[in-house]
Amino acid sequence: MKKICFLITAVLLSIATYGQTAKSVLDKAAATVTMKEGMKADFKMTGSMGNTSGTIIIKGKMFHATTPQASIWFDGKTQWTYMKDNDEVNISNPTEAQLQAINPYNFLNLYKKGYDATLNSNGNSHVVHLTAKTANSKIKELFITVDKKSYHPTQVKLLQGKKWTIFDITNLKKQSANDAQFRFNAKDFPQAEIIDLR
Repeated sequence: MKKICFLITAVLLSIATYGQTAKSVLDKAAATVTMKEGMKADFKMTGSMGNTSGTIIIKGKMFHATTPQASIWFDGKTQWTYMKDNDEVNISNPTEAQLQAINPYNFLNLYKKGYDATLNSNGNSHVVHLTAKTANSKIKELFITVDKKSYHPTQVKLLQGKKWTIFDITNLKKQSANDAQFRFNAKDFPQAEIIDLR
């Protein structure tokens, strides 16, 4: 009887494990990141876009990222990029692909359409592999690593053209943020040259 109970338990546990789908893992990851108040994390970026590290605050589709080289604000439509070296601000309305190249959390807006997804396990992490359904997609592939316990995304690796960019993400936590934090304030940069690329 004990052996039968053990076998039933083992089967149920394996079914529960295999019951996870790539979409359900990303749904849970999205839920941990899209807190109403806002979230903050540290990141390290390596690859085709260069190497840098910084912090990012996100709230819905909005974000504010800061690195030693630049500060970027995005209010859901408009992006302001302040380059510290030349005291210049570029204003643009970026595409989803452009956003993904600078915001590691933009996968939250991509995975629900236009990509096939598979789920693998790697130690304490789920690894979701997204591949574009169409050849003209700017982002061909993504690998999203998600902690199995917290469902916090810990790495996003993406392929644009033939080049990979990797974001390693740490210290994800709640951060209260008002909407003004996601817009450039010219008063804070009175000497900056503003270039409108919209």
